[in-house]
Amino acid sequence: MSVVLVNTQGCVLDARSLIDKGYLQCIRVRENNQLSHVNCRFKGQCFQILKSHLNAKATVAADGGNIDQLQKTDKPTKKRKRKHSELNQGEIDSQAFHEKIRSVVLEGTKSLVDSARSLGYLNGTSTSDTVIEPLPSQESNLAALCEMAKELPLVDDEQQECAQPLVAEDGSTSHVDLFSCVTENRTNWANVVTLMGGDYVIPPHTAFLLSDFTRIQPLAHYGRRFDLIVMDPPWENKSVKRSRRYSSLPSTQLKRLPIPLLASPNCLVVTWVTNRPSHLQFVRDELYPHWGVDVVAEWFWVKVTTSGEFVFPLDSHHKKPYEVLVLGRYRPSSDSDTGSSEASEVPVEDQRLIVSVPSALHSQKPSLSEVLKPYIGAEAKCLELFARSLQPGWTSWGNEVLKFQHTSYFTLTATDDGAQVLEDKAADDCTDNPTEPQGLSSPAESAHFPTPVEK
Repeated sequence: MSVVLVNTQGCVLDARSLIDKGYLQCIRVRENNQLSHVNCRFKGQCFQILKSHLNAKATVAADGGNIDQLQKTDKPTKKRKRKHSELNQGEIDSQAFHEKIRSVVLEGTKSLVDSARSLGYLNGTSTSDTVIEPLPSQESNLAALCEMAKELPLVDDEQQECAQPLVAEDGSTSHVDLFSCVTENRTNWANVVTLMGGDYVIPPHTAFLLSDFTRIQPLAHYGRRFDLIVMDPPWENKSVKRSRRYSSLPSTQLKRLPIPLLASPNCLVVTWVTNRPSHLQFVRDELYPHWGVDVVAEWFWVKVTTSGEFVFPLDSHHKKPYEVLVLGRYRPSSDSDTGSSEASEVPVEDQRLIVSVPSALHSQKPSLSEVLKPYIGAEAKCLELFARSLQPGWTSWGNEVLKFQHTSYFTLTATDDGAQVLEDKAADDCTDNPTEPQGLSSPAESAHFPTPVEK
């Protein structure tokens, strides 16, 4: 199950299961409307984090290969070792923040891991003999394509369609304009389709826009107000500059995101923040107030191995085994936009933990759909900004929004029950809402989700 357990400290997630949940029913769509049914699962080796990186010889990367700076080379480096007294102000602030939350992370993680082990989860082996399959190595050129698309003239808003279907009636996807129009999969099925010469798996009831920061207007004009907005900004830091994995964005530019145009009253806004104190302070003291968002809680994503150990030492000066999420509520300034009442809100508890085995793919975060459901409702409209993957029922935007949807990250297996599947699909499509992605999941699914404080 995707949510292994929930208690007063937080929850334990099975991140791979959360992904697979959206692909229980999957159709491969070919030209001329030829369809076939496939089983679709995200590749398991992406979550085979078997060892804690207590030394430099760990065999599996955690957090997308960022272990490279921990690994020793054959030739000793000649870098001058700094004395402890030479910590700069940022490092001093980081240490102070760590000391403030250390006991919460340590005690909460122990409680959650112990409970998970009693259920048969996080009991994985950490032996060195385990064979690890290679990670998918698909080169993404999506950001480069977005750069090229910026050279095209902007379409007049009055002439531009706000949304388009993923698959045309003839089964074609070649007509889809991914860069200047929101694309919707309006069916109850995941679809394997060919886009820009590559094969991608698109979850059901999903909408997405592939563009960079300068071409976000189609999303703002999409006509949707969202009850949950999650964002994972490309924060500036030295590691990103050295690796050149992706372009970073100056913090002040984030203020230009049109959150007031996208958020419904009392929308829950969640931002992933690096462990750099200046970024956390910026979100709390500048970014959220600029948008009219009140901070309500700070949560922590704790990364553990398959045997429940921290992926990095808790007190490591180089890299911590946790990341911070800042949660806030959007409060419209205009009286005409107040809409729902604050009294009807479900309070968000502070300092809760999300414990999971991280992906070995860089910057792939666990889905928060099930974790946040108690605070927004099962039928909430949800948006992810700076997304690198899609989620069922969500709208997503980013210049690599399809990155982890490429079929190289999935295992696709043809099945023999195609005829019945296609018959069921036809019946499902007749009952689809053709204009709007649905909520997080069906009411039947949400009814079995534990309340935030249930043990």
